[in-house]
Amino acid sequence: MAKVCVIGGGAAGMAAAIFAAERGFPVHLFEQNEKLGKKLFITGKGRCNFTNACEKDELFGHVVTNPRFLYSAFNNFNSQDAIRFFEQLGVRTKVERGNRAFPASDHSSDIIRAMEKRLQSLDVKVHLKSRVQKVLTEPLSPSEADKKQTRQVTGILLENGAVIDCDAVILATGGLSYPSTGATGDGLRIASSLGHTVQKTRPALVPMETGEDYIPKLQGLSLRNVTLTIPYGKKKKFQEFGEMLFTHFGISGPLALSASSYIGRALEDGPLPAFIDLKPALTDEQLDARLLREFERARNKELKNAVASLFPAKLRPVMIEVCGIPADKPVNEITREERAHFRQLVKAFPFTITGLRGYNEAIITQGGIHVKEINPSTMESRLVQGFYVIGEVLDVDAVTGGFNLQIAWATADTCAAALH
Repeated sequence: MAKVCVIGGGAAGMAAAIFAAERGFPVHLFEQNEKLGKKLFITGKGRCNFTNACEKDELFGHVVTNPRFLYSAFNNFNSQDAIRFFEQLGVRTKVERGNRAFPASDHSSDIIRAMEKRLQSLDVKVHLKSRVQKVLTEPLSPSEADKKQTRQVTGILLENGAVIDCDAVILATGGLSYPSTGATGDGLRIASSLGHTVQKTRPALVPMETGEDYIPKLQGLSLRNVTLTIPYGKKKKFQEFGEMLFTHFGISGPLALSASSYIGRALEDGPLPAFIDLKPALTDEQLDARLLREFERARNKELKNAVASLFPAKLRPVMIEVCGIPADKPVNEITREERAHFRQLVKAFPFTITGLRGYNEAIITQGGIHVKEINPSTMESRLVQGFYVIGEVLDVDAVTGGFNLQIAWATADTCAAALH
């Protein structure tokens, strides 16, 4: 029976170690931190949104980069399998708005503890504070080598100089996001040293910076039920309805985080325009009728005092500043053209996105090991026999809602099933 070494004790690594051990393989798990699951502990604001209980076909629609690569993985291990897996480990689960699945306790520690307990019961050898420096390989004999796989795994070299022999290595080191949890990019370096291509990395699911000086004036304001639109690339457009938050540097919240994953690549070519529909439930005609009613009700008031019912207090002065109509202009003197301009501002509040925040604020990493060099049916390298790559270190990523952890579980199961 082949000996398996798993590099990385996060979500994908722990899952792979469990799935491999359940199939009878002797498994050693190496984690450079002093404990397992450090990043998993803070996911979902500490509640651990561990999957999304949507139908399998819907999973692909929430993957931003290389969804087709995950076809086999999601077929092998879907979100219902993930829920069943944790229930079998003794974790009571629940499904909330948007099909987000959590432990019933709202404590991510329950997920980590259950996985640690299972690792122990399967006699997986866990090595903490053990950083892997290198994956060791040797050439395959001409009769064994195919056109691309010319080498095979023989073991790993630890930072302390120790060599551990093994027949298979599973790389599950994660990306570069949240470096405080130990994300160092080691996996990308290791894969690159074996000849793998690393697609350019960038922070994803991350807050974004803006250019206008009126955005910081809105710091702390949360908007619900708005539509964020960002044109990017050729004929591409991010457009979603939901919730967002203004900050001292720009925007955050669910809409901004999702948008960052779609527009990150385009932002490298320069700033992008963005627009918020503050009243998406109203057509232009309905909004005009609403404005007329408000202005009629406050016909003897100044504009700054006539929009109280339309916007949150923090937004009112900024709306008046941006629209260009004098704040002290009496409502009954506002022209049809000025009203049309104000209406346009409500339906498309403008600002400019200038960049993404850093990895220390990013939920995940976009980019990573090129999926064309990994067999999607097995997660085995097409270059090195016995070398498997799973989870965030791959060039696959999804939006928020439990989808990225589902990628971790699914790729871990697919990999374990292919070990031989």
